[in-house]
Amino acid sequence: MVVEIDRIVERIKKAFPDVELDEEKIRKQLKLLIYEFRVPVDEAVRTIMYYVKKEYGVEAKPVSRDAKIGEIGEEIKEGDWVNLEVKVVKLWDPSSPSVAQAGLIGDETGIIKFVAWSKSEKAQLEEGKCYRLENLVVHEFGDRYQVNINRNTVITPIDKDIQLPERTIEIIAVMTKILSNSGLIRRCPECNRVIKDVCPTHGKVKPVEDLRLKVVFDDNERTYDAILNEEAIAKLTGIDLKKALEIAKENMDRNAVLKELKDQLLCKYYKVKGVEVGRFVLVKDIEFLKPDLGKLLAEIA
Repeated sequence: MVVEIDRIVERIKKAFPDVELDEEKIRKQLKLLIYEFRVPVDEAVRTIMYYVKKEYGVEAKPVSRDAKIGEIGEEIKEGDWVNLEVKVVKLWDPSSPSVAQAGLIGDETGIIKFVAWSKSEKAQLEEGKCYRLENLVVHEFGDRYQVNINRNTVITPIDKDIQLPERTIEIIAVMTKILSNSGLIRRCPECNRVIKDVCPTHGKVKPVEDLRLKVVFDDNERTYDAILNEEAIAKLTGIDLKKALEIAKENMDRNAVLKELKDQLLCKYYKVKGVEVGRFVLVKDIEFLKPDLGKLLAEIA
């Protein structure tokens, strides 16, 4: 991991223009946090900024990297601060209370994961909408880059239809697993996230029922995480949202829907067409393959 410490020091200096900072001391503190204690870059910057604020009794001023809007396809490094114009491709269910939102954003040059921390207290992004995001922090996680929305990030909705790069795929594969948060689910009508009783952001809401599956396909060369919407599920099983609600009511158990779908779908071969977006394949068309092994092997070849 290569971090441009000098660039971060300059940014901290710009955030406190009325304070004469000890640059060498800040540089040493950053190296200690990032390299010795393996603290994520954005967390290390927040720690130093908090220290300066307490030490000198002054508030940090928002600092933009520059006025130029960058592109996701540009070369980026851990610790970079970037400005992007993007479209929200997909929102995921946050994995921790410390995360307000997570998902994929993209522009004409690429797609990247984003994370918005709860303590950043920023407005929620909406799936399918376009935004100008200023002062994002680049972070390397699991050998992949992501951008983090922090307290200094400026979020501006823009009236622009950003065209995303698409990589279409067509595979013949077996469905090996159905992941959590699948089947008959409830969504918040405001932010579209999957919820149970209340939305962590919008509180008590009247949930919207939905039917979706997050699955894993294996084509003997690699695995694919994929998302099947109600239309795809109904095509394969005859179970649409209305039928799923009936099954849940008859069994007095919402999990009965997922059990039925697993019984019908797992460990079978499919012909799948979709668009690969980040780590997910958004399934556009899917069909069962007849259990004719000779034909199957011929199609795979």
